[in-house]
Amino acid sequence: MPAFVLYGARGSTNTDRVRLTLAEGGFTDYELVLADLQRGEQKSDENMKRHPWGKVPVLTFPDGFTLHESRAICKHLARKYSFSLLPSSSDVNAMALFDQAESVEISYFLEPAGKIAFEKFVKKRMGLSADEKIVSDALRSVEMYLEIAERSLLQKKFVAGDEFTLVDIYYIPLIRRLFACGYGDLILRHGAVNAWWNRCIDRPAIKKLFTADEEAMAVTSAATR
Repeated sequence: MPAFVLYGARGSTNTDRVRLTLAEGGFTDYELVLADLQRGEQKSDENMKRHPWGKVPVLTFPDGFTLHESRAICKHLARKYSFSLLPSSSDVNAMALFDQAESVEISYFLEPAGKIAFEKFVKKRMGLSADEKIVSDALRSVEMYLEIAERSLLQKKFVAGDEFTLVDIYYIPLIRRLFACGYGDLILRHGAVNAWWNRCIDRPAIKKLFTADEEAMAVTSAATR
């Protein structure tokens, strides 16, 4: 029996946060169950019992413990399985800087980057047109965030300090989505941000996961032609 079941979806940046955390921890003893978001499977009665807002990801353990919300899941996994992705609880300053970096990601990056991803990626898959006004406003917000992040990353290797942590993982799926939507130049033209990004995506576990995903997508695409 696997240690737990992860309910997620292909193309879900929230699911990918959890998968990246598990990959970095070298943890493979789990079952991944995928929902088809375009068919609305996340809104099924079964999934609504696991997640009251009908979303993914969700973890369920054999003892009945269930947890949703990607950042809460990532933290729980890091603590439960001792992944080296959180500062030591004995280092109160490092923990405070981690909490600060987490708050920054949620407060200043997540919303505008998520709007771009929804308008340019999700809507395209749904056959809908993007609202370019929303995209334009969100791009300005992301650019403002990156200008501040650039100055911060001149002083450290990763967003919470000189060690790779969960907060770095939190950014990765949406930044990859920005690249997929044609906005990679936002990252590339900021030297310190780009150097941080390369440090993140060059990590062996992350490269391995994304390479496997790309190969799986290529096989699926070829099979449906």
